[in-house]
Amino acid sequence: MGPDERSGIMKDRQAPEWREVLGRCGLEVTGEAAQDGPPVKAAIYAVNGFEVEPVVAISDSAPHAADELDEAWHHHASRVSLYGENGEFLILPPVPGGSRVGWVRVKDPVGRNLPSRIATVAGSPEFMAVSPDGRHLCAASVEEDEYWVVVHEF
Repeated sequence: MGPDERSGIMKDRQAPEWREVLGRCGLEVTGEAAQDGPPVKAAIYAVNGFEVEPVVAISDSAPHAADELDEAWHHHASRVSLYGENGEFLILPPVPGGSRVGWVRVKDPVGRNLPSRIATVAGSPEFMAVSPDGRHLCAASVEEDEYWVVVHEF
């Protein structure tokens, strides 16, 4: 094993946990520390604030609740122009401390079932994504006994 191979292995071992989690969710990280996103606190408030109204609320006890959440999230993400010209968008990594990491530029080569893929890896379908220009937010949230899809324009 040459020095280049060893340094590649070391880089892989030193990769942050959030990068590995995004990869396991099927997302391809195309850039870190995206400055174009809205302030993280503003995005969190837009999803979790007291007066937030979802565009879709799905009972988590419905027979196909996860499938409904997947379909609703992708529908509204497309409707609010979440995806940039090359399919990129920004996401807060769905890991503890993800808000401290900040917005990460990603692509979703799978293109479907993102909330379910995130739930499989992170244990919950909750996540926030914004368009590359930081203006359009589409999030999946868990509120009491419902899954919510929340959209917001900054």
